Amino acid sequence: QVRLVESGGGLVQAGGSLRLSCAASGSIFSIDSMGWYRQAPEKQRELVATIASGGTTDYADSVKGRFTISRDSAKNTVYLQMNSLKPEDTAVYYCKLQRKIGLSNANYWGQGTQVTVSS
Repeated sequence: QVRLVESGGGLVQAGGSLRLSCAASGSIFSIDSMGWYRQAPEKQRELVATIASGGTTDYADSVKGRFTISRDSAKNTVYLQMNSLKPEDTAVYYCKLQRKIGLSNANYWGQGTQVTVSS
């Protein structure tokens, strides 16, 4: 059992910044990666950024240069620093944890946090 709790969402003007956090608890050993996804109304959920257990990061092209994913291993927390926000960044942002179980993987999701960017 893994529990993920996101926080830090809110309303911000275009060009502003927000920092999201995701705190993990429970059976959090053997973590393969953690990441952030987002889903706008009536659209598919899409990848925003991921960070692997070794520290390698990956970003969607739409957020490269503006968003930064990082982690604090001591606190079991992953962050998403979002700068130069645009109205098209408006979505519910979800934290995801991928955990290795033997030869397979298990994915866990947080409840989501709303980010709204006004123009």
